[in-house]
Amino acid sequence: LLPRFLRRSFSSSPSAIFDRSLKTKQRGWSAGRPHMNQVEYLREELGWRVADKVSDLTKHSERTLEIGDGMISTHLESQRVSHLTLLESSQAVLDSAKRPEDEKVEFVRLLGDEESLTAIEGQQFDLVLSSMAAHWINDLPGWMRRVNSVLKPDCPFIGSMLAEDTLFELRCSLQLAEMERLGGMSSHVSPLVRPTDVGSLLGSAGFQLVTLDSDEIQISYPSMLHLLDDLQLMGESNCSINRPLTLRRDIAIAASAIYQSMYGKDEAFPSTFRVLSFIGWSDGPTTPKAAKRGSQTHSFKELS
Repeated sequence: LLPRFLRRSFSSSPSAIFDRSLKTKQRGWSAGRPHMNQVEYLREELGWRVADKVSDLTKHSERTLEIGDGMISTHLESQRVSHLTLLESSQAVLDSAKRPEDEKVEFVRLLGDEESLTAIEGQQFDLVLSSMAAHWINDLPGWMRRVNSVLKPDCPFIGSMLAEDTLFELRCSLQLAEMERLGGMSSHVSPLVRPTDVGSLLGSAGFQLVTLDSDEIQISYPSMLHLLDDLQLMGESNCSINRPLTLRRDIAIAASAIYQSMYGKDEAFPSTFRVLSFIGWSDGPTTPKAAKRGSQTHSFKELS
């Protein structure tokens, strides 16, 4: 079990967990690196998975919003969407985002905060998409309510995010190394949401017919330092407000040895990313409703 301070918690008056301005700088820095395309494997995979769910929709979406880096947009086709708006807080990420391969899709880049959504205030969309953006949101309950408010009735919100068990190998190795060397531990890996919380948050935000799917993606690295380098180049470095500013060299060496001893396989360092996919529908006149409790006319005992 993870210590309480490594888990996401939610209250009626949430305090800031992440430094959003720092995250924008991290993502902008990574977008300008010459080898950025070599570490897009995780974002590409998750973006494709969300786009694949869009292809299963039977309803055509005239206006679609993607909150994030554009990894979903590049896979969308004109049979499913007509006009696509990409909302991103980093200008460098916006400039480097790939437009949809289908040139018939109208594509607009919009600079704005993904959490507040003030850049699209007053607009309405038929479909909202998000990938690899929600796990850096401070106020998840409020953010989901704002997403619901920009959706037209009977329209879906589809996305994916990293969940609590992500990089548990790295977390445990760093914690054990610090316990051995310092007699205590700090949070070098960002706190993440528990999968069981997301369904409740979507329901509280007014979404109907919520569907959740949890999956694991395991990627092997030559060393722990290669993993840390890739996370930095992805723009996925820790931006928690209470994060430690440095990682001591002796702690890193000890953590690497622990990592190899506990999780190493065939001279490789496996790293697990827990991915939580979700779909929720905004309420509307044609949205199917669950029957009232006790309204059944037959008993399960009558079934054979």
